[in-house]
Amino acid sequence: MPKQRNDLIDRLQYLGLRLVAMVMHWFPVDLNLNSARLFGAIWDHFDKKHHNRAMANLERCFPAMSDAQRHRLARQSVQHMFMLAVEVLHTTRLVRVDTWRKYVDIDNFQETLGLLMNNEKGLIMLTGHYGNWEILGYVLATLGFESTAVARPLDNKYVSDWLLGVRERQGQKIVGKKGATAEITGLLAGGGVVGFVADQNAGSKGIFVDFFGRKASTYKSIGLLAMQYEVPVIVGYARRLNGRFHFRLATQDIIFPGDWKSQPDPLYYITQRYTKAIEDFVRTDPSQYLWLHRRWRSRPKGEMPLKYD
Repeated sequence: MPKQRNDLIDRLQYLGLRLVAMVMHWFPVDLNLNSARLFGAIWDHFDKKHHNRAMANLERCFPAMSDAQRHRLARQSVQHMFMLAVEVLHTTRLVRVDTWRKYVDIDNFQETLGLLMNNEKGLIMLTGHYGNWEILGYVLATLGFESTAVARPLDNKYVSDWLLGVRERQGQKIVGKKGATAEITGLLAGGGVVGFVADQNAGSKGIFVDFFGRKASTYKSIGLLAMQYEVPVIVGYARRLNGRFHFRLATQDIIFPGDWKSQPDPLYYITQRYTKAIEDFVRTDPSQYLWLHRRWRSRPKGEMPLKYD
């Protein structure tokens, strides 16, 4: 049973965040990103629990990397999260139909745009907890491509409603994970576009595929939806460039129905292929990945569980 929240504290947190956002808008976004980088470094210094978790993940994923490199990546991962928060609060003011080219470079995206413009059967779009995953759908909505993203609401309902409203400002609809199945299936059946952040630990009921050389429990739902509605699965990312409010949007891979129909295990093939695509763009710049999360917490039967504090 979820812990009952204190409504007064939730309201105060919300008001505090709105005040911080108001103050931030007095300053240029890149100056705020520099401040976020500083606060992230301070937080990482004192938050040993999450730093050690990131170090453990990095050690298993990059066994040849030195400890000094891993410590630097763990710190940069925390800094990245603080920078992401700043970027979310600035996005609606900066990214508009007449300004988006100033902040976004589109690379290897022609086929994806073609599929979006000629979409008849629906599309599934995926990314990971990497770069600015929030801006992907927002930019597409700004360009006129509406989509529906599946996301877990924040525990604080006031903060959640506000931040999800930021993402929906241009036409990107957000649905909560709980009870989203009916809406998602209806969208795909009607030729809609559905987006997922696809690198969460799926628990004991997930399908285990390789991610950085280790088995990782991954949700079956994405592959099952692709198979049921015979829609392409597009894997992309938004990578921050040079520590500024500037991003490269790119397609890493597109998995078409014809790719999996001849496979002996289509569900495993789809899930492994999009997971490999996420791994590939994370390897390009690991500092922008969320190394703090418990991606490998669940283990296959017969394998000892990993210790996550």
